[in-house]
Amino acid sequence: MPLPDGPPLAIVHSPLGRATETAVSIETALSAEGGFGRPIPRRPDERLREIGQGAWEGLLGSEIEANDGERLATWRRRPTEAWAPGGERLEEVRTRVRTALKDLLAELAVAGRPGSIASPQVQGYGPRVADQPWTVVVGHDGVFKVLLLTLFDLPLERFWMWSFDLCGISVIELRAGRPVVRAMNLTEHLAALQDEAAQAETEERSRSGAL
Repeated sequence: MPLPDGPPLAIVHSPLGRATETAVSIETALSAEGGFGRPIPRRPDERLREIGQGAWEGLLGSEIEANDGERLATWRRRPTEAWAPGGERLEEVRTRVRTALKDLLAELAVAGRPGSIASPQVQGYGPRVADQPWTVVVGHDGVFKVLLLTLFDLPLERFWMWSFDLCGISVIELRAGRPVVRAMNLTEHLAALQDEAAQAETEERSRSGAL
């Protein structure tokens, strides 16, 4: 994993239950003797909650498709032109995500020296930078899509260009303010959990249909 050697500054997470549980598990692992052996600050951030889906909340994808199929199809093809009734528009999500991202980047900037654009661009060449500050962010598929579009200054129309698996890990390095993708949606660490029960749950979730 292309991460610095020291502990993260913090674990920042969405306040929703599933993200909080994941953040607590990460906090426990990193704070234990087998990790860094000291407490890691953990804080919820309301701005990282998942995209509000209004009337679609709690419904199966198949139910939405049956009752609001045209709107759902537009959302999947042109996400800036359609959204769930009573839900958040992507512009609204970007507004809150942008302020959260600004605070995260400011905290990292204060904590230590930034990466350099003069460093080797191919991993494995030159010395490894091991003392940069870093932060763990725990969130959701939709909000992470918007966060990366914002970080890389891409239009919201590119919303569907990113794909995130449950508990996948992505690593973004900042080199003198320039974001660089170091790893994207890693899931190898989950291999040991793919027992029959986990596989059955995955299949059930797949049948429900993603938005």
